Amino acid sequence: MRKAAAKREIKQERAARTRVEILEAAITLFARRGILATTMAQLAKAIRMTPGALYWHFPTKEDLLLAAIDELHARYLAEFEVVLDEHRQHSASVQLKTFMERTQQFLRYHREYGIFFGMVSAESAENNDRVADAIREKLGIYVAAVENIIRYGQDKTKEFRLDVDTKQAAHNIIGGYIGAVVHQNLFRESVTYDATLNTLERLLVEGIVAR
Repeated sequence: MRKAAAKREIKQERAARTRVEILEAAITLFARRGILATTMAQLAKAIRMTPGALYWHFPTKEDLLLAAIDELHARYLAEFEVVLDEHRQHSASVQLKTFMERTQQFLRYHREYGIFFGMVSAESAENNDRVADAIREKLGIYVAAVENIIRYGQDKTKEFRLDVDTKQAAHNIIGGYIGAVVHQNLFRESVTYDATLNTLERLLVEGIVAR
């Protein structure tokens, strides 16, 4: 019985590692090629796996996309939850700048994550309702977090302009970062990442600060 249990545990650990490898390769390929241009055969080749083995883990490309979205969401939450919790006692401006700085740092080392959301968002909005709904749900959580900071700056600390729509501003901030990463990737020969994101942060923050 002990040997059987040990074997099951080893198989489960191996399956979990394989799943992570598949998702990592999928995120990179979807970021580079988009949904429609990426095939399961290409994904299998990228991770040196037979298509049959890949389908065993993820029966459809849609299943793989949804799992990749969940995986990235978990990574984002792990990165930002501590920051948001630690900075609740600070001013709204400090909270917003901290959120932006951590976003910039996170995407600097994982640029494909932002590009993934940009590519998948653009394609799924017209081609796949389930994937689009999953993207909207996850991005909506980030929008809500930023919206709460802006509202705090309007209602409590009086740092932010009252004529700024909190939800629209939050959508613009989250969408701005995704769009900036995609745009900078296109112009990477002439436009640097830090200059692009620093300028975006300055425009967004100064645009809502009360005069």
